[in-house]
Amino acid sequence: MHPRFQPAFTTLPAPLQSALHPIVDADDFPAFFSPEQVDALQKATGLDVHALSFALLPLAAACAVAPLSGFNVGALALGKSGRLYFGANMEFSGATMQQTIHAEQSAITHAWLRGEPSLTSITVNYTPCGHCRQFMNELNSGTALGIHLPGRKPATLGDYLPDAFGPRDLAIETLLLDNVDHGVPLRGDALTRAALQAANRSHAPYTQAWSGVALQAENGDIFAGSYAENAAFNPSLPPLQAALILLNLTGHNLFTLQRAVLAEAPEGKVVQRQATVATLQALGCGNITTVPLV
Repeated sequence: MHPRFQPAFTTLPAPLQSALHPIVDADDFPAFFSPEQVDALQKATGLDVHALSFALLPLAAACAVAPLSGFNVGALALGKSGRLYFGANMEFSGATMQQTIHAEQSAITHAWLRGEPSLTSITVNYTPCGHCRQFMNELNSGTALGIHLPGRKPATLGDYLPDAFGPRDLAIETLLLDNVDHGVPLRGDALTRAALQAANRSHAPYTQAWSGVALQAENGDIFAGSYAENAAFNPSLPPLQAALILLNLTGHNLFTLQRAVLAEAPEGKVVQRQATVATLQALGCGNITTVPLV
């Protein structure tokens, strides 16, 4: 079991600990549960999927990286597939506050990068801020997305974001989590190809400034993230943050990155390079290559 889970794990009910142990004790626990695992956990604990999500929040929050606030937030996103995805907030000392990641963004992006086609609900241990509510409104599940908070009745995003403004108001037909292929040709080594593939599936309907980032961990594993734009612009999630979400949730050290590749159009309406370089340097990674989309 990853050391970060151990303190939270001991606080869980005994039946849940017993059912979870063989799953989270694996060295390669991917921070999500398959539909079969979710079903097994429900049967072992007698909890429905939403009660199970509440019970798992301490484990999700244990994935938080919060050197600025010291405030750990966990989230779990339930996919249409039946998968249950962890998410946690992330902050970066030495970078701007705008580079931080909220737990809801983390869980949603985690699901998206794992290929989840749609989300049915999200469970979080604190009320989603306006930034996250707007980010969630970019999803193909829209305002019907279920929102579950401790001590409150189940609600929808529409309840938390009345009179919502989003992609549908701008006649955007391809929404976040929809499957897309921008036709970006792949080339180069494995890390470069991963960055280009991430750019190929990025969600950028407002600027068409597709971009992707691929990171190489200390052990050689590659984690790629795609750019996710938002109708309100500011809640957009850069591709570096998307890649860092995957890297962190799988238990890798943010400060031992070996190499990074950013793929983007050099003259796009939105440019990721400056912010990407600054944040990576704050994490101690100076080996950064930019490759243009062709």
